[in-house]
Amino acid sequence: MSLSVAFVALLAGVVVWGLLARRLTAKPWETPGSPDDLEAEGALSLPPAKIGLWILLAVITSLFGLFISAYWMRMEHAHGDWSPLAVPRLLWLNTALLILSSAGMQGARAAARRAQPDRVRLALIAAGVLALAFLAGQLVAWRQLSASGHFMASSPASAFFYLLTGVHGLHLLGGLFVWGKTVVRMAHPGVELLDVALSVELCTVYWHYLLLVWLVLFALLLST
Repeated sequence: MSLSVAFVALLAGVVVWGLLARRLTAKPWETPGSPDDLEAEGALSLPPAKIGLWILLAVITSLFGLFISAYWMRMEHAHGDWSPLAVPRLLWLNTALLILSSAGMQGARAAARRAQPDRVRLALIAAGVLALAFLAGQLVAWRQLSASGHFMASSPASAFFYLLTGVHGLHLLGGLFVWGKTVVRMAHPGVELLDVALSVELCTVYWHYLLLVWLVLFALLLST
């Protein structure tokens, strides 16, 4: 599978992500409702936003599965032009930041279940700041690679490094968009925790998923 096919798949994934993200950031996440209404809805079916999220995760899994398959196939059929890339040590720190960010999201979900809005707000902000620090660290790692002469066109291994880390970063940016809407909504006067509880729940699931994806990608880059 050629790298151009992978890029086409990326564009298709971005289109699908955009369509689903509109659904995920629509009113089902933020529409207030009584506990009885929510209980009745949950008894009959999953909220549309949860269904949309799982569809989105299935699409992203397929996308990254395609990239990983392309990576292995390109490495196995390198014809002598594949040279292993020494990944920047900064990625270890970045990985720790993303783990802490995911833990912060988990803390926000736990606080939401205990009806502690102040802790939800604090944990959400901490998780978002750590995620932004992760992305900043990834950009610094890119600059370190380019400063050492490893550009996207330098070698297949370099191209895949930029591709895999870049696509992962784009998906995290999409999550930060929804995270930002949730934080802003919580700052509005009169907004109850119940109004954003589902958004916190789905953001947490998405964060855990992206952490898992990153750990797989990081292990792949380290091992090859």
